[in-house]
Amino acid sequence: MSEQSKSHKLPEKTGLSFIGCGVMAESIIAGLLRQNIVVPSQIAASHPRDERREELKMKYGIRVFDDNADAANAFPETDTTVILCVKPQRLPDVLKELAGTVGQDQLVISIVAGAGIDAISEALNNRLVVRAMPNTPSQIGAGMTAWTCSPEVDESHKTQVRTMLSALGRELFVETENMIDMATSLSATGPTYIFMVMEAMTDAGVHLGFSREISKELVQQTMLGSVLFAIESQKHPAELRNMVTSPGGTSAEAIYQMEKGALRTVLSKAIYAAYKRAVDLGKK
Repeated sequence: MSEQSKSHKLPEKTGLSFIGCGVMAESIIAGLLRQNIVVPSQIAASHPRDERREELKMKYGIRVFDDNADAANAFPETDTTVILCVKPQRLPDVLKELAGTVGQDQLVISIVAGAGIDAISEALNNRLVVRAMPNTPSQIGAGMTAWTCSPEVDESHKTQVRTMLSALGRELFVETENMIDMATSLSATGPTYIFMVMEAMTDAGVHLGFSREISKELVQQTMLGSVLFAIESQKHPAELRNMVTSPGGTSAEAIYQMEKGALRTVLSKAIYAAYKRAVDLGKK
């Protein structure tokens, strides 16, 4: 399912129009420019607030618009890709604004949570729709983005999508939209689970007597090192856990308490609840 691409430049005649430019859209723009995949003159973005548009223009040197249709049509003589980055509740109105502006054979990429390919395709009368779900670490180029697309999206467009998403970290193509909902609960929402565990561990360290600063440093490096070690070793997590669990030791006692508190069950239920919520959002 996965094919990780190495970043390379998009053709000079490729324009990228970001409809909505919040945190995640800015992360994509920053990554694309940082890796020289495009130059500022190839990017346009829309946003309703004057100060936000001015900020984006000054920071990245891109073209900015207050009108979504104008942003989508910013490069009339180029092969323009439209990237939908608005909030889910705004999408129906935005699609109405873009109807007739986006061509039938124009690539459309959506990172809008819960927005299905068929709904976007029907609203825009467009056959080339990609649905992607990045996560928060994408803001520093360490993200995980799952994506899928309509059957009409060809290999050249898929290569472009891989190139663009690689600016955020790793990308993974999945076969069905249901897998996007599944990935939403696991990787897109996943940082929430990690941050909550980090918060709880840090608070526990403070309870033991560490300053919050020291406790935070101990927890953050332990998290980072553990993940890197797991990736490097390629061992099953249970095997890694057993490596540091001595009979009657501190790890064994801690594991006993976590199992007693049904930590696995709580996590499993939380992830499944997030999945169901993602599915429900797609029905609205």
